[in-house]
Amino acid sequence: MLNILQKNFRIKPLTAAVASVISLTTASFAYAQDDAEEIVVTGIKASLQAAMDIKRDSAGVVDAISAEDMGKFPDTNLAESLQRITGVSIDRSNGEGSQITVRGFGPDLNMVTINGRTLPTGTAYGGSSGADASTRGGNSRAFDFANLASEAISGVEVYKTSKANIAAGGIGASVNIKTARPLDNEGFKASIGGKAVMDTTNRTGDDVTPEVSGLVSWSDDAGMFGVSLTASYQERDSGFTGATVNDWTVARWGGGTSNTIYDNPADSAKFINAPEVGQLYSRPNDVRYSFSDRERDRTNAQLTFQYRPIENLTATLDYTFAQNNQSEHRGEVTTWVQNGGNITSVEFDDSTIKTPKFITEQYSTTKDIGFAQQYRSQEDTLESTGLNVAWGINDELTVSLDAHHSTMESLPTGPGHSGELDVGIGAGIKTGASWQFSGAEIPNWTHTYNGTLGEEDLSSSVMRVFSAEQLSEVNQAKVDAKWKFEDGSSFDFGIERREVGSNTINFNGNNNQVLGGWGASAPGEFVGEGLFEPFDVAGEFEDANTGNSPHIGYRADARELAKHLVDIYSAQKAYIGVEDTQVAGQVRNSKSNNDIQEDTDAGYFQLGTKGQLGGFEVDLLAGLRYETTKQVSSSDTPPLDYYVWQWDNDFTPVSKAAGVKSTAENNYDALLPNLDLSAKLSDSLVARFSYSKTIARPGLGQLGSVVSYGNPNGSTLNAGTTVQATGQNPQLKPLESNNVDVSVEWYFDDASYISAGFFEKRVINFTGTETVATTFDVRDQTSGPRALAARAALQGRSINVDNASLLAMMQVLAHPELYPNGAADYTPAVSDFWNAQTQYPYITPQANDPLMTYQLSKPVNNREAKLYGAEFAGQHFFGESGFGVQANYTIVRGDVSFDDLDITTNQFALLGLSDTANLVLMYEKFGVEARLAYNWRDEFLNRTNFGSRNPGYIEEHQQIDLSVTYHFTDDLSVSLEGINVTGEDRREHGRNDNMMIGYDDLGARYSVGARYSF
Repeated sequence: MLNILQKNFRIKPLTAAVASVISLTTASFAYAQDDAEEIVVTGIKASLQAAMDIKRDSAGVVDAISAEDMGKFPDTNLAESLQRITGVSIDRSNGEGSQITVRGFGPDLNMVTINGRTLPTGTAYGGSSGADASTRGGNSRAFDFANLASEAISGVEVYKTSKANIAAGGIGASVNIKTARPLDNEGFKASIGGKAVMDTTNRTGDDVTPEVSGLVSWSDDAGMFGVSLTASYQERDSGFTGATVNDWTVARWGGGTSNTIYDNPADSAKFINAPEVGQLYSRPNDVRYSFSDRERDRTNAQLTFQYRPIENLTATLDYTFAQNNQSEHRGEVTTWVQNGGNITSVEFDDSTIKTPKFITEQYSTTKDIGFAQQYRSQEDTLESTGLNVAWGINDELTVSLDAHHSTMESLPTGPGHSGELDVGIGAGIKTGASWQFSGAEIPNWTHTYNGTLGEEDLSSSVMRVFSAEQLSEVNQAKVDAKWKFEDGSSFDFGIERREVGSNTINFNGNNNQVLGGWGASAPGEFVGEGLFEPFDVAGEFEDANTGNSPHIGYRADARELAKHLVDIYSAQKAYIGVEDTQVAGQVRNSKSNNDIQEDTDAGYFQLGTKGQLGGFEVDLLAGLRYETTKQVSSSDTPPLDYYVWQWDNDFTPVSKAAGVKSTAENNYDALLPNLDLSAKLSDSLVARFSYSKTIARPGLGQLGSVVSYGNPNGSTLNAGTTVQATGQNPQLKPLESNNVDVSVEWYFDDASYISAGFFEKRVINFTGTETVATTFDVRDQTSGPRALAARAALQGRSINVDNASLLAMMQVLAHPELYPNGAADYTPAVSDFWNAQTQYPYITPQANDPLMTYQLSKPVNNREAKLYGAEFAGQHFFGESGFGVQANYTIVRGDVSFDDLDITTNQFALLGLSDTANLVLMYEKFGVEARLAYNWRDEFLNRTNFGSRNPGYIEEHQQIDLSVTYHFTDDLSVSLEGINVTGEDRREHGRNDNMMIGYDDLGARYSVGARYSF
């Protein structure tokens, strides 16, 4: 083999495997770019041609976006730009790009760096309250690109194949964000720009909000000193209207007299088009229409100093700052689906999983409609200080030292350090209801009332506080060296020390738990206070058909409501709440404190050379990286003592004891080879082959030793009631992937090419879920002797046994002083009374109750999978017409899908796996630059843990963006930009299309701007 290589692989002097520096001048502010294949999303034909040349000459699969493109296309952040790279798709929050998925691997499995430095992360928002999908509890490795403005960045590189000199951790891709360097530009340069932003969804904020950015760079004539400053500030006011179903329960139809999850026997005449015996069917928990009014301000800045005392020695000191403040006023109209005797009919559809088309109910006593009001507020702050010294010791050896300290804080900023303040409001006026779950994008509903809805009907119910904070820190130092040989080959080697710490604290509690109670039993308490404004929530939908849904709702400031309620009930000293505390006190549901410390040492070497193989000119890059990691996980969570059973399906967990800190250690290492081979088959045809091994570390939220206890949703004697608990596993191993890439590129004109690439990833140590039935020291009052006696009493009187009737009969039997005839005194009115009770006595456990049985799920490394796909891209300019086109399409497949028909196991499935496509039409001539971009993403699995272990699928969607710039002079330009100009919406469904989970009614966002350079 050695002789063959010596004969056919003739080493010749190394020309650059990739272009070293491409200087692109623009009317704005362009910095010199490092070697990479560029996917230019805005710009002129010359820059596209230069990008094509770099693509042709590069080794490996590296995509990039250059500085001249940043800020020109209507991209509010970097994620919006990255989505136009093949294989990259994005997740949006509030209609704005937030996180990325690359080749089917989601945000936690991609590495993001700044100037090659590992970034800390923090993604908490709203305390993970679960009111909608936008809340997050932290504990994430995912980087939120919404924190960074695109104007402040000089370039972005996306490494889809690994390199030995890149820190491990991105199994989908490693994304490197590059910032400006003043010595890359001679003399003084500056640019200032501004935009007026108009969001069509805005309701209560300013119709026009500002966005300003500036760039200043100076270097002396000798090129010895340089300083640059980039800064940007943006305000955005927006609105949101949506619909959600809080959960879908799925079970198998028993047939006959067996009970159903509707608490009616299967043979009841109430069921129309009933399922077959053994067939899956579903029941919705509720329907909610919601609205939000949001404010966001984002500040970015970077200050850079450079000193070059001699030509071959450069020191760079930089400081990066990014802060993102978000606040949100949110409200709902909620209608809960009842069970048992309240149901008059359920008509199922013909789906494989039978889903209700229509549900109708009538009530013997009124039920409440929910008008909850929430306030959310969070501040994310990123700070990074770094020093780099690059020294060309001689013509052969170059050494660089790089060190940085970076922090990320994601902190709640609401009242009392809350991320979300949730004030429950109800109006007990509903006498009947009907829902339609098919035939429209969102469920429709109608109600009958006992009169009319007014402020006098409104009552508080439960006030809840949620909070999540994540503090992350990275200390990193590395030494890199490059040795150049006389024949043009090069040898890279280096060492690195990286210390990554993350502390996440989650808190949620019920504040003033009993106020008006879950039954909203204090109507009229807000009359004359001026706290509520009538608001037609159903009327806010622009696209979704709300049918005959009532045009009702209220809008209020949750902070003012909370203050008002605390003042009222604090004065009522005799008003006793849960755990015999004053109602103004707070009952702690749970508080967890997870601290993860990962210390990694690494070393690598990499050889690059060029030669002949089989008669073709070949570039070769081969390397090996070794990393060893010590991980320490510490957790502190108070244990659960017991539940208070208040109403039919409402339970309050009580934790009295202080938490006990537990610590676990884990050590692992990884040996990561890489090989990139490219061959010039002809003057216009290039072929590539790459192999690499990559890893991705487990999610931070999986590495502690905390157990999170779920609440029962009723008595465990009834069908469909399971109690969930979630654990963690500090011994998880990182995912490991062996990756192969093969591609070919045809360059058929000066600025035109077509490329096709194929990839495969074989991954081990995927994190699956192990579920076991277990008990803790928590008693179950819903299935003990008292519950069994109550069930027997109900059955003896031929009364349907559901959660409400069981609780009420337990209270009847427990209070002979009130009901001397025992079970004979039970009536529907008695049931309604106990299921709207606003103070003690509630039902708490006794010593003879059995232990609660939990389905405990925890992560384990028990899965392997293969992902594969293809990427197609091309661009072409049509002569001198000024018109051009760019297009790409990505196909991703794998044995990682979710089985919708399996409801008994916790399934493993990879989130975010989908096909994507982009089409960009371009025009540049006579001072006009125009871009019209179309982005499409196929349906993908968004989550597997919704509600009762259900999947959530984001449906196929597309978006059209527009950018037009006119250059009056080389220095002055004006622009018009539009994002989502057709107002495309977002819908998520469960195990079938009719099981809607969420619907976001989105709108377009426009801006007009100007930029001047001098």
